[in-house]
Amino acid sequence: MEIKILKLNSAAIIPCYSHPGDAGLDLFAIEEQEILPGETKLINTGIAIALPPNTEAQIRPRSGLALKHSITVLNSPGTIDAGYRGEIGILLINHGKIAFQVIPGMKIAQMVIASIVQAKIVSVDELNDTSRGIDGFGSTGQ
Repeated sequence: MEIKILKLNSAAIIPCYSHPGDAGLDLFAIEEQEILPGETKLINTGIAIALPPNTEAQIRPRSGLALKHSITVLNSPGTIDAGYRGEIGILLINHGKIAFQVIPGMKIAQMVIASIVQAKIVSVDELNDTSRGIDGFGSTGQ
């Protein structure tokens, strides 16, 4: 599969896999920003992508930022649809107790390319029965 990437900013870094076999491509910040505790910021990557039909890009947090700084992707996973051609921006939130500095070139998220299936939606008057039925949250015990 081929993903075309356009640099919209000279400071942009083309996403890459850190290790052979990795699922996620690293995404990088192009600007410095401070994220205060409890605050959300849109961090620009300076890139746009062209995905093949029937694929999406999922934007996911980096585990190291989450563990060490309580920084995560707010709408995780964020979805980039195949038809979107604008700049990829990452919504980071600081769940920590101290301010966090984003610096240019910092790895801020990862992007996983995934296949999608579009379902045919059918409105019905009832659903078939299953062994689980309507049992929801906590229905399987602890």
